[in-house]
Amino acid sequence: MPTPHMPPAHPFDDDKLREECGVFGVTGVQDAANFVALGLHALQHRGQEAGGIVSHDPEQGFNSARRFGYVRDNFTSQKIMETLPGPLAIGHVRYSTAGSKGQTAIRDVQPFFGEFSMGGAAIAHNGNITNANALRRELIERGSIFQSSSDSECIIHLMARSMGRSIPDRMEEALRKVEGAFSVVAMTRTKLIGVRDPLGVRPLVLGQLGDGWVLSSETCALDIIGADFVREIEPGEMVVISPDKGVESHFPFRRRKSRFCIFEHVYFSRPDSILGGRSVYETREAIGRELAKESPVEADLVCPVPDSGTPAAIGFSLESGIPYAMGIIRNQYMGRTFIEPTEQIRNMGVRLKLNVNRALIKDKRVILVDDSVVRGTTSRKIKEMILDAGAREVHFRIASPPTAWPCFYGVDTPQREKLLAATMSEEEMRDHLAVDSLKFISLDGLYRAVGEAGGRDPKQPQYCDACFSGEYPVEPADMLEQGFEMKAAE
Repeated sequence: MPTPHMPPAHPFDDDKLREECGVFGVTGVQDAANFVALGLHALQHRGQEAGGIVSHDPEQGFNSARRFGYVRDNFTSQKIMETLPGPLAIGHVRYSTAGSKGQTAIRDVQPFFGEFSMGGAAIAHNGNITNANALRRELIERGSIFQSSSDSECIIHLMARSMGRSIPDRMEEALRKVEGAFSVVAMTRTKLIGVRDPLGVRPLVLGQLGDGWVLSSETCALDIIGADFVREIEPGEMVVISPDKGVESHFPFRRRKSRFCIFEHVYFSRPDSILGGRSVYETREAIGRELAKESPVEADLVCPVPDSGTPAAIGFSLESGIPYAMGIIRNQYMGRTFIEPTEQIRNMGVRLKLNVNRALIKDKRVILVDDSVVRGTTSRKIKEMILDAGAREVHFRIASPPTAWPCFYGVDTPQREKLLAATMSEEEMRDHLAVDSLKFISLDGLYRAVGEAGGRDPKQPQYCDACFSGEYPVEPADMLEQGFEMKAAE
């Protein structure tokens, strides 16, 4: 059961991949925590379970607030924001992946704080540490006492054991021992710090707000506070921002070829963000166009599964010439369940969120465009709703390749045996969903849509696409220890 302060899970929510979290930091402005709260609100799609803010004021020192639930319900109160004074603050919104999944305690909510010999530091982490179990065992054996079940806390303990002369030096040393994916926003009493792992799996951008500076998971969060986008933090880069020296850039890790998460383009990032110099919205529209070229079908309407399938459906419609229509309407006010979730209510789950526009659908051959198929439970329910509304045919077109492998880099993914594409072929999935046709974009087609004209380089893929290909750029040490079997080398 969710706590009274947390948004409850809905029965169809586990049929989507979820980004683990979003990070945001501001320095050099009055009441920085207020800007962080606005930035976290713009990043709410990256984590809706809990959020936290840490600020520093020269007179009052470090202060923090961590809460379950939405940013709007917790960090819009003047009473709370007055407890977070100062010109420097960082924040975090999260889902639980590592740690006590589905049973998050307030101690697991970031940012985490540590007091070191040279002063305090707070850290917020987006991603997943794939050797966290081994690090945790080693640290506990050496006397570390953990306060949370989060993999991110390992970074604080590694920093505490470092002999570095400054907190940025200690963070460098700690992160060199960490494997997996990490985009980190951290702060000391005077500095704002941002780091990306050498592969750059998760996003992090730099913005400017007057004389102040901003670090954010996505550019859309810069827009909400009126900050100017400066650039992306490069893979393997650490930026240290201070009042006297401005933005200093370091590259503490061995240089490697970037492997940015391709699913950020497909689903995770907001469509009004910019990734790699490309509009996410335009990329998703291009995915729809590519999908229409690869898998055409005769039909009367192209309908998105809202909201994530909308740009791809528009692209499919433009390329195919088949009219676009809002055949499914999303309830924009879907929030806390207002009725005790009895079995009867749970069975209405999808209908609470989505409703079919019957006047458009009746007697039509309908193409439904969605971003992905994970377990397939929601797809089946949506298909039934479309048929109940009188559709003659239902064709699914999916704006990503089949999701057949779990992600270990900061995405909440079901176990492999629960992924539909892990146990069924495309034809078997079509029969399972009982639709007239089912087609996924090819991996090469997805690469072309995100700007790689030659498609995917099989010898050295340009993105992390492990959830589709099973080729993991960083070995998931903890999962291998637990018996996970990686894809055999071809």
